[in-house]
This record gives sequence, C-alpha cells and structure tokens, in this order.
Amino acid sequence: MALKKRYMKSSKTCKVTFDIPKELTENAKKVTVVGEFNNWDTKATPLRKLKDKVYKVTLDLEVGKEYQFRYLIDGKNWVNDWYADKYVSSPVGNCENSVVVL
Repeated sequence: MALKKRYMKSSKTCKVTFDIPKELTENAKKVTVVGEFNNWDTKATPLRKLKDKVYKVTLDLEVGKEYQFRYLIDGKNWVNDWYADKYVSSPVGNCENSVVVL
C-alpha cells in the first residue's frame, strides 16, 4: 500500500494515488476506496487492477484538507492503508480510519 501525492502548481489540488498490494487482494474481484471525498459511497471509487495485480486509482483532492478513508475488498472486508499519514477513531464500529493529509 502506498499513498502517492503529486501537488499541482496551477491549482489547489493534489493528485493522490491510492493503491493496495496484491498480497491483500489475491482473490479479490473488486476493490474500492471509500472515504470523505466520496461521501463514504462504497461504489463510487473503484480501483483498477493492473497487470502486476496491484489495485490503483488516482483522485484530485483539495489541498489544505484531511480526508478519512478505508479500502473495501469485495464489499465486505475493510482495510486501512499501512502508509496513511495518520489514523483516527471511526465514529462507526470499533476501528480506525486511515487519513491522508494534503
């Protein structure tokens, strides 16, 4: 897993690439990233499976904000990003959410 950030000089956005390694998704059919940037919609932001079996997606997010998120594998398994900028307690359930800080 990794969060890659590319800040854009011409705007107040950052291209954030979310990816999850094949070790966590070996038999997965669908992986989505779910968070504040998509209103926690479990279907809004699917990751694309690449040839190396890593799932990845890049989003344009506003700089100066923090976004909570998690990965959802096959609609049932929630996973945090091991390389998130930080973690916060989730108001739903007994878990933490990953956070990307821009």
